[in-house]
Amino acid sequence: MKLIVGLGNPTSEYENTRHNLGFMVLDNYLKNVSWQTKFQALYTTLNINNEKVIFIKPLTYMNLSGTAVQAFANFYKIEPENILVIQDDLDLPIGTYRLKIHSSSGGHNGIKNIIEALNTNDFLRLKIGISKNNQMDVKDYVLGKLSLEEQAIINKLMPSFNNIINDFINTHNINMLMNKYNGGGSK
Repeated sequence: MKLIVGLGNPTSEYENTRHNLGFMVLDNYLKNVSWQTKFQALYTTLNINNEKVIFIKPLTYMNLSGTAVQAFANFYKIEPENILVIQDDLDLPIGTYRLKIHSSSGGHNGIKNIIEALNTNDFLRLKIGISKNNQMDVKDYVLGKLSLEEQAIINKLMPSFNNIINDFINTHNINMLMNKYNGGGSK
């Protein structure tokens, strides 16, 4: 069983903001699925290639995302290595992404809360670059809407994100997955 978490903030005021990339990636991957509510998250469950996969979008707001992730992981007895968290990343340029495991939160409060709630950083993260704007307060920047140019860049990457999700579902070798998508520099 796998758990795939898209990070973001609920409510329409946060739609298309940099901090909601996790929600956007899941929405693109899943298209028009029927979401249900459980453990302070929107969730849907699919059987993909004989693997039960739970997709969640926490409704706790970013800084408390660990509450929902921990509840699903505990209830369904999902080990950290079977969890993929999709997040935005200020330290990566827009148009780049990385798969990481065993790393710190890097200042991302949603990730920090998940690490605290699970008491481990042994889960895979798809970090999607949103660049950094040193002219703006970080909070205002991450909660700001993507520009049309940024949205176009992200949209071009969606097929790659879909492939990463599919490969995560179908593999049990995280290192091979990271080598496949992280090898050769920027993507």
